[in-house]
Amino acid sequence: MFRIALQMLVGDRAKYLMLISGITFATFLMANSASLFCGLMSWTYATLRNVRAPIWVADSKVEQVGDTKPLRDTDTNRVRSVDGVAWAVPLFQGLTQARLLDGTFQLVTLIGLDPETLIGAPTQMVAGRLEDLRLPNTVVLDEFGVTRLSANAGRRIGVGDVFEMNDSEARIVGICKAYRSFTGGPYVYTTYDRAITDYTPLQRRLLSYVLAAPQPGTDPRALARRISGETGLRAYTESDFSWSTVWWYVANTGIPINIGLLVAIGFVVGTVISGQTFYSFVLENTRNLGALKAMGTGNVRMCLMLILQSLAVGFIGYGVGIGLVAAVGNLALHFGKVPFLMPWQVPVGVFCAVIFFCMIAAFIGIFRVSRVDPASVFR
Repeated sequence: MFRIALQMLVGDRAKYLMLISGITFATFLMANSASLFCGLMSWTYATLRNVRAPIWVADSKVEQVGDTKPLRDTDTNRVRSVDGVAWAVPLFQGLTQARLLDGTFQLVTLIGLDPETLIGAPTQMVAGRLEDLRLPNTVVLDEFGVTRLSANAGRRIGVGDVFEMNDSEARIVGICKAYRSFTGGPYVYTTYDRAITDYTPLQRRLLSYVLAAPQPGTDPRALARRISGETGLRAYTESDFSWSTVWWYVANTGIPINIGLLVAIGFVVGTVISGQTFYSFVLENTRNLGALKAMGTGNVRMCLMLILQSLAVGFIGYGVGIGLVAAVGNLALHFGKVPFLMPWQVPVGVFCAVIFFCMIAAFIGIFRVSRVDPASVFR
């Protein structure tokens, strides 16, 4: 009986392809929009992904990683004095202008690392040596920065090339991999002392964050609360700071509303198209369904047949849609200009949505079938 149901479904090629196309389009729209949202949100805390540290200590008013409020130089020692802290080092983060080879300027995110330990340094070097960062007037540039700084240079820059920041020479000694930032500027790494004295205009306070780590056996969240209580600063674990940044952008920007609208449109499109098309499919097969009922097929079996047809279309449309999203995502990541991140929650959530409107379509068909009179086939 279930084989007959699938044969009926595939036999009507026009309705079959329309059902699959509608679910594929809805799946693609929902999954792609959700992945773009996740990718865009991952850009907001790119600094946390590029500068890895268990605990970030900031000013008490800081809620997201891009909102740096300078600390006092003595705050590093205050954090070190807290019981349970294994180490604590200063970190500078700021936006500055890099003067390119052709005289134009490019906005970059400058990261100043502790010169002794280089804690927070990039972990994936493409060219050069990270240890050379301790040499005078040196920086490490990410791959995106190479592309941006080479745009008008007439050639691709690399290790050994020189540009300027704050009228000071910056010689590239390494190229690294880094995640893109929400501001769109490349990352430039140097030492903390060089960042605050050479590459940044002088200010009274320039310490952005204090990076710290717990001693073995110490819970990072408990240590963060202890640092906050004893110093009056705000201490985050890396995970908590990432989520705080994401929720800040969700609450203070229109990004979630715009992308959420696309996801909602995909859901409505999938529900309407699948429901209407499946109902039309049932109407056109009323005589066949009536014949089956006349031969003794019960309503329960008929309902299971419709559910099977709806789920079969849903699985195929979902698979094709997710495949298209994965292909588009890989293409976007290859060019590196489009934020795209598809965690496992996205395909699972989209799958639940597809099953939901497939069941809605099946129930619409069931309502129609339950009213079919077996005698109608003989009229």
